[in-house]
This record gives sequence, structure tokens and C-alpha cells, in this order.
Amino acid sequence: MPDPSAESNHAPYEVSESEADEPEVDELEKVFGDAEYEYEDDEDDEDDEDEEGQSIEFEYSATITPGATEMAELLERGSIEILGLMPWSSNGTYLVQVTRGSDHAPAIYKPERGERPLWDFPGALWKREVATYELSHWLGFGSVPTTVTRQAAPMGPGSLQAFVPALFSEHYFTLRDRTDLTDQFKTLCVLDLIANSADRKGGHCLIDSENQIWAIDNGLSFHEEPKLRTVIWDFAGDPLPSSAAHALLSLLETGLSPQLKVLLTPTEQEATLRRAQRVLAQAHFPHDMTGRSYPWPLV
Repeated sequence: MPDPSAESNHAPYEVSESEADEPEVDELEKVFGDAEYEYEDDEDDEDDEDEEGQSIEFEYSATITPGATEMAELLERGSIEILGLMPWSSNGTYLVQVTRGSDHAPAIYKPERGERPLWDFPGALWKREVATYELSHWLGFGSVPTTVTRQAAPMGPGSLQAFVPALFSEHYFTLRDRTDLTDQFKTLCVLDLIANSADRKGGHCLIDSENQIWAIDNGLSFHEEPKLRTVIWDFAGDPLPSSAAHALLSLLETGLSPQLKVLLTPTEQEATLRRAQRVLAQAHFPHDMTGRSYPWPLV
């Protein structure tokens, strides 16, 4: 990782003067093999006796891939069957099966009523999950699995995100040295800079069997104040990719998408555009000059 004390000719990215509290652990014990997934919480925690031993087992089956155009319609209009509560999640997060006609796919459902209040973030984190997907889609990045708003859902309004059949033993720190993934990680880094991602852990970077990198758990984002916390600092000082620069220029010329204008407050919209303008003007990936812009835990 870059040395935060190293001198740089590039302006540092703006960070908050006060550190936010450390995010709670929301990692999952995941076993991948033969398209069968098991999520099991083996922690012996007296505070979580009701969830002790909880597990979800299912065989992955989907007629539409996570990033396909048709996935949005399935998630927006399909019937939702809850398969179980995802263990180790800091908020109420559910694995569900979505079906519409002959199409079906598993998804992750995050209802607003399952969110724990945070002192430094307003409620309705699920809207920020959707907003991160919408920004990625609007920029043409394709870094986030299809994520939609569902008002009529089993536990009320929330986000619904296509489940990624990932290689769950892999994460950013096991993949960062793969040169064939560098462009994707740089693109994701730009997305996090613009979305003001406050929780880009290594385990929030998934890779599927097609070597596609997917960014998940995007609820802590789009704060109007500087909140950037990410593990992706490897590109500090590198030039911004031309494709990303063109995407940001287009964003500044056309503005935010109609969907983003619904999901974000006017102040958050203005802050998002200011971040895009700053990143484009710097033309290089920023350094973390404070040494504090990392999430915890790192994975």
C-alpha cells in the first residue's frame, strides 16, 4: 500500500476531520463448490444466541446473469421468496429468490426496516445501494450488480441486488496483483471516489468465474461530507484512465441521471458532482495523506 507520508505533486483527496466509528463486521463464512453455497454462523456469541447456528443452503440457479439488461426487469417485477437471513450482517439482509414467468435468480434484499441507525449516516441506506448501481450504470462502468428499488416487498421498501455467484475465497487482497484485473479495479476506484464510498472493504470486491469484478455492500456512500474509506489505494499517483476521464466529463456535461436525482438529496447531488469535478481536475488517483481513510475490518 502507498506510504501516506510520501510526498506527492498531486492534491490529496479531501477527508473528514473526524473519524467515523469503525464499521461492524459483516463478513460471511462462505463455501463455494459445485454451485452450492452455504452461509453459516459458527460464532459463539451470547448476544446473538437467536442466530447461533443459523445457515442458508441453496443451489445457485439463475436464468439471467447479474449484469444482464434483463435482470433489472426481473428484480423490479418478479415475486420475492425469502430464503433466509444472511448471518454476520450488521443490518437485516436477506437472501431471496426472485421469479417472473420462466425467469428466476437469487438476490440480496436489504429492507429499510432492517437497518441499524448510524450516527454519521442518515437512514435509508438501501437507497444508497441503488444509487451506487445507478451511478456505475450511468458512467458505463458496470462495476455493481444490478440493484433496484422495491417498494412492495415482504418486509417493506428496500433494495434488491442480483446475487453474484462469486469465488468467495477471493477478495481484493488476493486479487490486487493480477495485472489482468488492474483496469477493473481502477474503474472501481474511480466509482468509489465519486460515490464517496465509506466502506470499501477487500471482501466487498467479488470476482466471478468470468473474471468480472463486482462491488457489493455499497450502502455507506454519497454522504455530503468527505467520508472516503477504502482499501484500494494502490493506484495513488497514477494517471486517471482515459475512459474514466471521458465518463466523468460526460457526467459533468449531462448531469446526474433522473434515477439518481430521485435517490439523492439536492445537497448530495451537488456534492457528487463536485467530487467528479475534483477528480477530473486532478487527473490522477489521489493519495491518502492522513493514513486514516481505510475501513475496518479491512476484509
